[in-house]
Amino acid sequence: MEGVGGDSVGGAAAPVNQFWQDVWRRYQYFLDKSTPHTVYRWIGTVVIVLIYILRVYYVQGFYIISYGLGIYLLNLLIGFLSPLVDPEMEVSAGPLLPTKGSDEFKPFIRRLPEFKFWYSFTKAFCIAFVMTFFSMFDVPVFWPILLCYWIVLFVLTMRRQIAHMIKYKYIPFNIGKQRYGGKKPSSSSSGSRGD
Repeated sequence: MEGVGGDSVGGAAAPVNQFWQDVWRRYQYFLDKSTPHTVYRWIGTVVIVLIYILRVYYVQGFYIISYGLGIYLLNLLIGFLSPLVDPEMEVSAGPLLPTKGSDEFKPFIRRLPEFKFWYSFTKAFCIAFVMTFFSMFDVPVFWPILLCYWIVLFVLTMRRQIAHMIKYKYIPFNIGKQRYGGKKPSSSSSGSRGD
């Protein structure tokens, strides 16, 4: 008899669990489908950012949420601009950044890939937007001080990151197609064709 009662409790929760699994599966499906569409993903994120900015401007509050969001986005940006294996921190058998001109070319591998950066960036703005509907998060602060402190933090952090990029000679962005100075065609072989 106990097994029957226990099954009915588990049986009642099964459709709810199945529903949330289906919702999660559908959500993951759309995330997977959006992966190759980088420009459209970022356009959607810009729209979400603009909605958040308009909400904060309209309400004239929630500056502490915006400050926390700015610190989190700065942390994401550092992860996005940093190599997977930091040459200063650890010596690894994996791919390292070349430090001399004679070193073999190794591609730049990010610590935080673009898709995860975009996903975390967008999710942070969505969470911050939802938080603006709860008055307990509207802590009264003098926002110019927070803004100045964030700008100082941003400048110092980016200066350190740019110095790291210069020291280890890497650029975390793909700027056009890579061209290599390999073999150049000789003048005798180019004249022999009947073009």
